Amino acid sequence: MTVAPRPLILEAARRLREAGVPDPAWDASVLLSHLTGRPPLELRLDTDTELPPETAEAFRALLVRRCERVPLQWLTGEQEFLGHRFRVTPDVLIPRPETALLARRAIDRVRQQAGASLLDLCCGSGCIAVSVALACPSCRVYAADLSDAALRTARENAASLGAAVRFSQGDLFGAVGDARFDCIVSNPPYIPTADCAELQEEVRREPLLALDGGPDGLRFYRAIAAEAGAHLNPGGTLLLEIGAGQAEDVPDLLRSRGFTGIAVFPDLSGIPRIVEARRTEDLT
Repeated sequence: MTVAPRPLILEAARRLREAGVPDPAWDASVLLSHLTGRPPLELRLDTDTELPPETAEAFRALLVRRCERVPLQWLTGEQEFLGHRFRVTPDVLIPRPETALLARRAIDRVRQQAGASLLDLCCGSGCIAVSVALACPSCRVYAADLSDAALRTARENAASLGAAVRFSQGDLFGAVGDARFDCIVSNPPYIPTADCAELQEEVRREPLLALDGGPDGLRFYRAIAAEAGAHLNPGGTLLLEIGAGQAEDVPDLLRSRGFTGIAVFPDLSGIPRIVEARRTEDLT
């Protein structure tokens, strides 16, 4: 039996809604778009085209997994980020709009300095490092992560998008030795340990290594604040994504380590999300 896109999406959206999926109509249309190559909105309006039976069958198989709260991006295998399609796997944090704001600010900073160098610390999928490298070809971009599996995904993204990024593995700055940079950007794990069990079901499926920020969510910020000064060139910029409720604690940590010019910027929901700080001439 053949079926047109719109009724198929409507039925799928009903099932997704019953399963508690937050945006059921959008997810259903994206899944069908993934299989057909047609735009989601076009599919949601199409009551005439008869889909091949094998397409409808593949769609229903994906729908079952989405009803089980498998992240949408794992089912499609990708996520858009600053106009580029990034491969995502269960080994990396799914790129989010908040992190795109962080990447844009990093791009703005390195564009101001010819031949600048940038380190993406805790790079995950590589979305920040790759986006900077594509936007600023003259910038020397480095990326580091503790997870070998995450680095494999990041390297694949850099290769598929044609971005020149140098990757290294290690625990925070242990991955880069004594190297110094003009800009360090990081979206580290920042969810307090106890809160990780209360996250949305899809988020709980993402790697705990990329989520758990220790008992108070500040473990990685303390380490970064303590070590970043030794890895920034004089006048260099540190950019950090932060979680809700951390807009005072993280700047205080940086201030205690001698960083200056500290500013906090909101995300699109008005939540303080990005902290920017500068390395002074005598900061060690």
